Amino acid sequence: QVQLVESGGGLVQAGGSLRLACVVSGRTLIGTGMGWFRQAPGKEREFVAGGTAGNTYYADSVKGRFTISRDNAKNTVYLQMNNLKPEDTSVYYCAADPDGSDWHLDAAWAYWGQGTQVTVSS
Repeated sequence: QVQLVESGGGLVQAGGSLRLACVVSGRTLIGTGMGWFRQAPGKEREFVAGGTAGNTYYADSVKGRFTISRDNAKNTVYLQMNNLKPEDTSVYYCAADPDGSDWHLDAAWAYWGQGTQVTVSS
């Protein structure tokens, strides 16, 4: 019933930019917490950015470079990624509807997208 579909991943050189999009179907974004996580091979899934329309939070590693935003009319959440670094290489996942305020924990999120690959070359 609820589906999240990511797009916008690809290959980019260090210092470049990408914008990821997450289209949500089955529910409205209004009043829904949204977030982005990433996971590299052999590593744990980590929180990147997320929150509500009024409060957003970012991992220290991406502060000042990444920006999360949403377009309620299009039911789409975006992750603008600037000044990309090789260590940003990962599969990026969109997530929706966290339990309570535990938005920084992947186990708290109810819905997940399939992921989109981001590769940053040096």
